[in-house]
Amino acid sequence: MLLAHAGRHLELDGSVRLFGVVGDPIAQVKSPGGITAQFLLRGANALLVPLHVPPDGFPQFMAAAREIRNLAGLVITVPHKIAVVPHLASLTPRARFLGAANIIRRIAPDGGWHGDLSDGEGMRHALTAAGFSPQGKRLLLAGAGGAGSAIALALLEAGAAELAVHDTNTARRDALLARLREHSGARLAVGSADPAGFDLAVNATPMGMRPEDPLPLDAARLAPGAWAADVVTLPARTPFLEAAAARGCATVPGTAMFAAQAGYVADFLLAAS
Repeated sequence: MLLAHAGRHLELDGSVRLFGVVGDPIAQVKSPGGITAQFLLRGANALLVPLHVPPDGFPQFMAAAREIRNLAGLVITVPHKIAVVPHLASLTPRARFLGAANIIRRIAPDGGWHGDLSDGEGMRHALTAAGFSPQGKRLLLAGAGGAGSAIALALLEAGAAELAVHDTNTARRDALLARLREHSGARLAVGSADPAGFDLAVNATPMGMRPEDPLPLDAARLAPGAWAADVVTLPARTPFLEAAAARGCATVPGTAMFAAQAGYVADFLLAAS
């Protein structure tokens, strides 16, 4: 027995259903313990393990994953959420619309994969639980990658009046804004690192994982009473959130976003063939 949770035990033998979380870096992820606990709560003898795969090895990894027949699904994290899409046989409508996925499950014995993108709903639920409603608000988002795209869509669907997107990769930023304009009547704009005048500023970049990282947004320009949120889970209190809190802002950490979607992620993965 490897792990016990809520009176249920994981039997680490040949019958265990294997899942992985794939990223670069990988030491920061909280999902191996959290999602495995969700598996056990559902009575599944299943385990999620961390897998460190750099970008240049990702295509080869996905080819190999097709051949690991007891690998039932994957959680996809930085920087692979967009790169995984060409390897998938099918996508949920939101993942297809945004061109990214953070969870995939096996749908055929030969290794076909079905993908979804749950980060946006995770952030929306975390904000709501903390007391923030996007309805009618002005929002600034840093990061137009997989997580940022999902968060942008979810907050617009929750009624945001205005969304500005900031990303140093201007082509990626502009592509996201163009895609969102087809879907939303909200005011969409190119953002900057200046969050002045916004009700909520969200960091959806990896900045903050390393001590030497610069702040993704200029926290000194946040208005006291504004909100700040982050997708980074380690450290849970990123320098951006600490600086926002010092300004009198309410904050929502990446750990809250992860917790808000953990149950859905487990259910999605366990539906694998």
